[in-house]
Amino acid sequence: MKKYHVKKGDMVEVLAGKEKGKTGKILKILKKKDRVIVEKINFVKKHARPGGRFAKGGIVEMEAPIHVSNVALFCPHCSRGVRYGVTILEDGKKVRICKACGEQID
Repeated sequence: MKKYHVKKGDMVEVLAGKEKGKTGKILKILKKKDRVIVEKINFVKKHARPGGRFAKGGIVEMEAPIHVSNVALFCPHCSRGVRYGVTILEDGKKVRICKACGEQID
């Protein structure tokens, strides 16, 4: 079982590629390919046949996966992608802490 530095629902910043510097929420993690799909990032045009997800078919725009190493967890306090550490609160709950500013991310 692989473990990643981000999880579904996290806000992330793209570190490399044509979308560098943009932020978005993780919609899906593809563990077999080490990739993530980020909301409104890395749009591609795909030719789709009618039926299934695409009722009408035609040319459809959709998000393409990005390698997990090209995204960083976004800190709302720093307003940028950061590294994080994990600390345990008094009640035993684990939370992620920004390494740059020390604020709680979760």
